[in-house]
Amino acid sequence: MNGLLSSRKCNRTALAAKAGLACVTLLCAASAFAQGGAMSPYQGEKDGVSAGGKWMEFQSESKMTGAKKVRFELVADNYFREDPDYKPRVELFCEDGKLKLADFNPGVRLPPPNRPGFWGQPQLEVMVRIDDTHAHHGWNWVRGHFLSMDKGTTRGLIGGQVFKVELPTRSGRQIAEFTPAGLNLDRVRQACDLTPKKPSKD
Repeated sequence: MNGLLSSRKCNRTALAAKAGLACVTLLCAASAFAQGGAMSPYQGEKDGVSAGGKWMEFQSESKMTGAKKVRFELVADNYFREDPDYKPRVELFCEDGKLKLADFNPGVRLPPPNRPGFWGQPQLEVMVRIDDTHAHHGWNWVRGHFLSMDKGTTRGLIGGQVFKVELPTRSGRQIAEFTPAGLNLDRVRQACDLTPKKPSKD
């Protein structure tokens, strides 16, 4: 009887050890994925891989046209007061080797637009810093959720070391701070036909 109990104890201990090892393996795999990749929030888009520095690259394909799509994402180093769980981010959307859209998503609901664009489109004026230069820009206001960036700022961003965006929010003026250094510029050129350009001073 003692031998049977001892055998059961050994089996339980072995099973517990195996379960513990499996958990550790899963945690290590999840940690490695978190460091080198990112899960995509979009249906039909592959999970992201590092594009250099803090940038992530996501790929997908149009189901109707077969167009190759690439999205580059850079998450801010800080968050806005309204939502500590979702940091601001910059996203470059490219299709068949061309840049289609570059947007700034603050992670919080934007205030109403405060100026018209050249064609009368609603815009929000922001102040942008790229390395040692700063400038005021009117970015197209899209449904109160994100701002469409101009191409000049986008080209300055991808070649910059420091990128900051100051804008009005419902909690007052706030600054999103990014570290764009380290991006694989060859990959961006191939996927988006986009090259860096140093911005001119205000």
